[in-house]
Amino acid sequence: MLCNEGVSVDVDEEATTLNAISQRLVSARLDARPLSDYPGNLPVNLESAYRIQSLSISVWPDEVSGWKVGGVPQAFQDKFGAERLSGPIFRAATQSVEEGGTISMSVFRGGFAAIEAEFIAEFAVSIAPGEIDQSATDIIDLVSTVYIGAETASSPMAEINRLGPVAIISDFGNNAGLVIGPKVENWRDRLAEQITIAVTVDGEQVGTITTAMKEGMLAAVSFLIELCAERGIHIPAGTLVSCGALSGIHDVQVGDLAQVHFDGLGTFGVQFTERRPAV
Repeated sequence: MLCNEGVSVDVDEEATTLNAISQRLVSARLDARPLSDYPGNLPVNLESAYRIQSLSISVWPDEVSGWKVGGVPQAFQDKFGAERLSGPIFRAATQSVEEGGTISMSVFRGGFAAIEAEFIAEFAVSIAPGEIDQSATDIIDLVSTVYIGAETASSPMAEINRLGPVAIISDFGNNAGLVIGPKVENWRDRLAEQITIAVTVDGEQVGTITTAMKEGMLAAVSFLIELCAERGIHIPAGTLVSCGALSGIHDVQVGDLAQVHFDGLGTFGVQFTERRPAV
């Protein structure tokens, strides 16, 4: 028996419930079909939400190429005892764009859709669950390459962020794709450099910030290593980590054109198209 908030729950019953939620979330994504609400009772804790995520990954028709790391909204941090969360990024939704170029990325019409400017770290080594003692390891040595980029956040649920981290985690971390921009040359020497990042949508500036890579990138990598150890997930060399929204989470719609600019590092565009049902 499991005990959640003082209520005894049969293990098999809970597994059946979580699997049913996973199936509904996966079906909505594959069908590109909006959901008016969460498809079941919200998980009571992060552990159950990650169990749903793992079930969904196991049946998704693609392989994981990376992981997004995002922040848990302040209003939920005390309740769930966490500041960060993670979700998978799949290979077919991982796209590269050249300096000055524009790439098309699909989002769910009728659901949630946003763009987030992010630094992207690439693992230099393969890491088995629990293999790394972070107290004795310099995280910098585990990263081979850093890119500028953007996460396309999208879900069939328009209210996913309002529902909180358990909804976000269970629906692939609210991820719909990753845009990999130009490589950051000599990134180790530039960790403390202040970089201005700006995002526009259809010509209107929607977010800007001046920050340094060291402010969150290595913390995101460290968090992911610890989380994957807890979940028994192997991290292959070359795995990408989208390290958290920098200038904010900027809502977009099908048809919008966003421009992402990292001062001194590069600029690229993202054209948003409608996600179509999987064949």
